[in-house]
Amino acid sequence: MITIDGLKKLGVNTDEGVSRCMGSEQFYLKLVNMIPDEQDFDKLKEAADAGDLQAGFEAAHALKGVLGNLSLTKMFDKCSEITELLRAKTEIDYTPLVNQLLSMRDELKALRDS
Repeated sequence: MITIDGLKKLGVNTDEGVSRCMGSEQFYLKLVNMIPDEQDFDKLKEAADAGDLQAGFEAAHALKGVLGNLSLTKMFDKCSEITELLRAKTEIDYTPLVNQLLSMRDELKALRDS
């Protein structure tokens, strides 16, 4: 179960996130609970595996917005790094960066499912 304390242990700026949700901790937690199932994670992985920079950028950019709005700081920072590299159409192996982001998603999922 995702809690404010659990999120803080993952480096989440929960105070900012809750304030962006009109001060409703319940609404904030409801939205955060949906993040591990966000399909753009899979789209980003598939695009990275295929070397599709445009599809990767679109997925990363969408994730960046969601993660930023919920103040999932560490995930947002990693996603921002990926987004900017893809925006510049940098030809690199994105697998390690995407895997780091997916690992953070999996931590959040484990917290939710515990």
